[in-house]
Amino acid sequence: QVQLVESGGGLVQAGGSLRLSCAASGRTFSSYAMAWFRQAPGKERDIVAAINWSGSSIYYADSVKGRFTISRDNAKNTVYLQMNSLKPEDTAVYYCAARTLTRVVHTISSEYNYWGQGTQVTVSS
Repeated sequence: QVQLVESGGGLVQAGGSLRLSCAASGRTFSSYAMAWFRQAPGKERDIVAAINWSGSSIYYADSVKGRFTISRDNAKNTVYLQMNSLKPEDTAVYYCAARTLTRVVHTISSEYNYWGQGTQVTVSS
């Protein structure tokens, strides 16, 4: 069983930055595919970014390309989402997700085995 705990959310002005962290349990973290999803009020949970086990394959949603960076530190069992140039449209609950026993990127929420509880990101105008 994998447990994921997100942190780093908060309130920030447009144009500002936040870094989200997701700490994962599990002895085989290095084999997990990881992702960040987000869900705004009244909207579906959508992919933000995903990363494979080695970091060699990365996916970004079009809406965040050039602004967000996903990375992982397997030694610390942690995945990060650096969010720069934040916009009010980025306001959402951000969720960390893990897919075990895979070495490829997954971009569909139903393909992930484990989820964190989410962290709120609010971007003011």
